[in-house]
Amino acid sequence: MLIPQLITLDKLRKQRRSEPPRRRYRRPPRALAALRNRRWWRRQLTNVAFLAAGIFSAALGLKGFLLPNGFIDGGVTGISLLVARVFGLPLPLLIVLINIPFVILGYFQIDRIFAFKTLLTILALAGVLVVITFPILTQDKLLISVFGGFFLGAGIGLAMRGGGVLDGTEILAVYLSKKTSLTIGDIILGLNILIFAVAAAVLSFETALYSILAYLSASKTIDFIIDGIEEYTGVTIVSGRSDAIRRMITEKLGRGATVYSGKRGYGVRGEVPQAVDIVFTVITRLELGRLTDEVEKIDRSAFLVMHSVKETKGGVIKKRPLH
Repeated sequence: MLIPQLITLDKLRKQRRSEPPRRRYRRPPRALAALRNRRWWRRQLTNVAFLAAGIFSAALGLKGFLLPNGFIDGGVTGISLLVARVFGLPLPLLIVLINIPFVILGYFQIDRIFAFKTLLTILALAGVLVVITFPILTQDKLLISVFGGFFLGAGIGLAMRGGGVLDGTEILAVYLSKKTSLTIGDIILGLNILIFAVAAAVLSFETALYSILAYLSASKTIDFIIDGIEEYTGVTIVSGRSDAIRRMITEKLGRGATVYSGKRGYGVRGEVPQAVDIVFTVITRLELGRLTDEVEKIDRSAFLVMHSVKETKGGVIKKRPLH
């Protein structure tokens, strides 16, 4: 048994001698470390600015529009407004108490930093509602619903861009979606339907309708704040002139492109078994019109498939971080 072991050890030594020497780990230069540190601090300051703007915007929507006129919103904020309206309890206290279970859930389901930011954001919102007095800007019910929802939705969206949450409904929806077959959208919709049904029974049907309008305004504002005009679109282009289209995307538009091999299926003249390169790129929706125009100049018969892209990372695309 000893001889085979010696032969094996000799082979291993020869292999190690033939292998190139491993590079030793070198610490990054101090200038590079300082640059990374600056970027980290810049990102943290940006997140704090987003959180502060979100808190004041949500407080304006609540105290300047919805609360003085008895309107509510969806989610935890809507529950807090409904309970405050019915039982006369202070809204800042209700916002903190009702959100605490969702913060604990976020601690275990997402991470500690997210839960800590969310808790601080909710406490800051409650403090702003107690300390700062906002003027009642209008008495028109339609304007109250639209702009109250707008400022509240802008506050929630800005807080999400800063890495926190002002409403714990999303955390509950993420948790329940893992335990059931329902999607996050289905759970949020069901919770809000229940909230507005209770509002119609306890308050009035008219108040519930105006509250639904405020909720729709808030939800659309959140989508705009998070996605913005830089919402991304994935475009798949099937064309016989794929190389020219790829060069146009990379050189003229300054975007990245991925080319993968495909095969044509059926056309207007029947089966066309022809190999073709397929170009895929991700652009903003502001660039979509220019891309289609440029593709049409190159190949009028090109086939384009477009779909929304929720998240991107890396590559040439510049994506603003939410956390």
